[in-house]
Amino acid sequence: MSFSQPSQLPSSNTHSSNDNTSARDQNADAPKLLLVEDDENLLRLLTIRLQGEGYQVTSSENATQALRLMFNNKFDVVLSDIRMPGLDGLSFFDEILNRYNDLPVVLMTAHGTIKDAVTATQKGVFGFLTKPIDHDELRKVLSRATQKNTSSQMGDWCKDIVTRAPEMTKLLSQAHRIADKNVSVLINGASGTGKELLAKAIHKASDRANKPFVAINCGALPENLLESELFGHTKGAFTGAVQSSTGLFREAHGGTLFLDEIGDMPSSLQVKLLRAIQERTVRPVGSATNIDIDVRIISATHKDLQKEMEEDRFREDLYYRLNVVNLRIPSLKERFEDIPLLTDYLLKQSAERHGVKATQFAPDALKKLVTSDWPGNVRQLVNVVEQCVALTQTPVISLSLVEQALSELSQNWPTLTQARDSFEYQYLCRLLQLADGNVTRASDLAGRNRTDMHKLMKKHGLNAADFRLNN
Repeated sequence: MSFSQPSQLPSSNTHSSNDNTSARDQNADAPKLLLVEDDENLLRLLTIRLQGEGYQVTSSENATQALRLMFNNKFDVVLSDIRMPGLDGLSFFDEILNRYNDLPVVLMTAHGTIKDAVTATQKGVFGFLTKPIDHDELRKVLSRATQKNTSSQMGDWCKDIVTRAPEMTKLLSQAHRIADKNVSVLINGASGTGKELLAKAIHKASDRANKPFVAINCGALPENLLESELFGHTKGAFTGAVQSSTGLFREAHGGTLFLDEIGDMPSSLQVKLLRAIQERTVRPVGSATNIDIDVRIISATHKDLQKEMEEDRFREDLYYRLNVVNLRIPSLKERFEDIPLLTDYLLKQSAERHGVKATQFAPDALKKLVTSDWPGNVRQLVNVVEQCVALTQTPVISLSLVEQALSELSQNWPTLTQARDSFEYQYLCRLLQLADGNVTRASDLAGRNRTDMHKLMKKHGLNAADFRLNN
């Protein structure tokens, strides 16, 4: 649905705060509130109450007229009924989301269902109230909304994310809306797109910003070490545990724990992670005592977790715990308009860091950067710029240097996860050859149980019969 022509919108009865006697005395610096309610009596009552609270209120009886008002006026917060004839509250919010960057919206309904609340919250609605409206609750949510909108609009919280692409602007707007909702967030995106950077930005925009942000790559450690890193361990819990460790959950207490490459977490640890999230407690390795935790979980993956669940490599119950809000970061190729902006930003940083007087890329060099495929995304662009800065002998970086850097980096050096998977595949093949295709014998040699071995074989598409000499 589009509202690109305001003059074509039908007229409607509209109540403005300027038409009310009490509004004349309002402070011009007071927050500007757009009130949308199809019940005329409630509309008038709320208008009077909110003016009494110090808001500049502009009110409308339907969402279509409200959108028309928004073309010519700037508001700090929108308070809208959710069940209205014509354009309902959720559809109204969708229009606002597509047009007005980071404007907080509070929805009201007399039909307060869990489904409405969940849908509204996941979409990024700032608040959700049921009728009859509790005035104290209304006052609190509007106060939070106006403070948030005044102090945190696309500012320091995301200053490290350089973009002007519409897809990224919308993504950041969504991230900002859910930042202080204290719900789990799953970030999807290819390797190198900046998933940890987005997670840090969400943490900075949340009410946990003054508490720790702790990150771990779930695919970078063996299973036993990953468990100890996450949950901690007691002294003597295993060989080499010469002293106790608190673990990352407890280090992140009160703040945010970022679980990168969550799709690579071993199945046995997925169970323990699920229990920790559900019970809000952790039990260190070697301990019999549970410890309370207060941690917000943000996780990320480049994998298709739906496919991973279908193939029994990722737990469905854990997926739904982690995926309360889903954010997808576009690839660099999808946001090509950001490449000149990012290139300039990275060039200045790199030149200053290395003490090189490189000031720009030649036009044909920049064109080459913009039209490249970037399979490694922003991470690859960073490496290309770094190499060009290191090798340039002139202030203007030439096309030949860009082509050289792209050629050398296009060999697609594997990520740690890709390298581990490659080793795992080769290891399993050699293991099954030694065991003559006997899974039990292979499991014993690897120090794993048969169930784990079958899962690993399924993951890599291996059939034990193919390794039997007499096959």
